Amino acid sequence: MEEKKNNSPDMDLDEETLLIVSQTFKALSDPTRLRILHLLFQGEHSVNEIAEKLSLLQSTVSHQLRFLKNLRLVKFRREGTSLYYTHDDEHVIDLLKQSIEHASHH
Repeated sequence: MEEKKNNSPDMDLDEETLLIVSQTFKALSDPTRLRILHLLFQGEHSVNEIAEKLSLLQSTVSHQLRFLKNLRLVKFRREGTSLYYTHDDEHVIDLLKQSIEHASHH
């Protein structure tokens, strides 16, 4: 008899995996967070640059980046008093790219 792997689609998911997956989809369900992730996919940006390029308030950007950072979807580096953000999960970026491609086919 063949043993099934934990990541097999017909196996039950453990609670931690379910929580992480649902939080990731929650993060991707918000248009503002999608815009931020899409921008960060293109390259590193400071909070001010993100706010300016996306016509958002700095406080809004900071709030959304904190949410994304807690899920480890973005990472940052400090340079002086500025924080520079970039994406931190190629899997999620691939999911985002595939979703955009899917949406553009309709």
